[in-house]
Amino acid sequence: MSPVFSITSHCGSTSARSGILTTDHGEISTPFFMPVGTYGAVKTQSSEEIAEFSTILLSNTYHLYLRPGTEILQKAGGLHGFMNWDGAILTDSGGFQIFSLEGYRKISDDGVTFRSHLDGSEHHFTPEIIVDIQRIIGSDFMMMLDVCPPGDADHQTWIDALNTTTKWAKRGMDHYRATEPLYDHAQVLIPVVQGGTNKELRKQSALELNELEADAYAIGGLAVGEPKPEMLETVEWMDEFLPKEKPRYLMGVGTPADLVRSVARGVDMFDCVMPTRNARNGQLFTFDGKMNIRNAKFKNDFSPIDDSGISPLSSEYTKAYLHHLFKTEEILGYRIATQHNLRFYIHLMQTMQEEINNDNFEKWAKGFLVKYDGGNI
Repeated sequence: MSPVFSITSHCGSTSARSGILTTDHGEISTPFFMPVGTYGAVKTQSSEEIAEFSTILLSNTYHLYLRPGTEILQKAGGLHGFMNWDGAILTDSGGFQIFSLEGYRKISDDGVTFRSHLDGSEHHFTPEIIVDIQRIIGSDFMMMLDVCPPGDADHQTWIDALNTTTKWAKRGMDHYRATEPLYDHAQVLIPVVQGGTNKELRKQSALELNELEADAYAIGGLAVGEPKPEMLETVEWMDEFLPKEKPRYLMGVGTPADLVRSVARGVDMFDCVMPTRNARNGQLFTFDGKMNIRNAKFKNDFSPIDDSGISPLSSEYTKAYLHHLFKTEEILGYRIATQHNLRFYIHLMQTMQEEINNDNFEKWAKGFLVKYDGGNI
């Protein structure tokens, strides 16, 4: 069956909403956060460990195409079988990775030609090829190929990226509707709204992509260097023009405060490398703010890493021990910190779901943000 999205509750004073996204790989409560498993693995965690607290994760088409390659993935029956994952999967198109390869790629009306960052070999992606690759990967949610300009790009660059993205989206959707999944579950193709932080360009992009009647929509091209207030204004602007009855996915965002503020602006789906990447650098997220476990003050701190109960490992080990693990660069330290941060992010999303359902989201969000970063919604 095709994924079905049903909204269960609204926050009367904000655009926050909770719901259920039903896929062939299970139900996902919204709003939700996707742990990032770029290469088909969340760093330092097994699929079984991730499944204890998350029903969806994100992988990357560009990286999986290069390694292990589509032949291996198809022999494995898709990424689900390859990584022993029974939950849902969303795959980014790889557009962001390709367009960050300055000097290694060339954009044309047909698609993008790029050189692999691994061995310099040349490859060509079109909107159609991206769909075909994701058919082989077997992801439940497939992202369209889009052009993602930097946040400080000039106005004409934003216009060109928008126009190319729309053209590619139409081609990608036509190809998607002319093809079938390779495995026994439905797949959804998601277009990406572009336009920088210019309101009229964002409106144009959203309205053009709405004509595709997709099952979900993504807001791309943010968290790429633009000022935070402009990012939030753009997200709020998109709430007016994207279909209310469809899931909205804000790509690559962000901090815990970003998630709360974006949920308040009507976003349902998130991903970001921050909880895993920061964990490997010793930074842990808690409801009292951030904690750098490398700091000397934790050397003799024998209190639990976190006693909130969100992560078993965080309650079983002390700050002093985790500090020691990072100082000695033990893999266990990275595992504990990564699991803690991911469980914190998932718990944060579950808390928001509950507060929306209880019609208490705005009050809760204000309290969280004042305590977390001293700011407003």
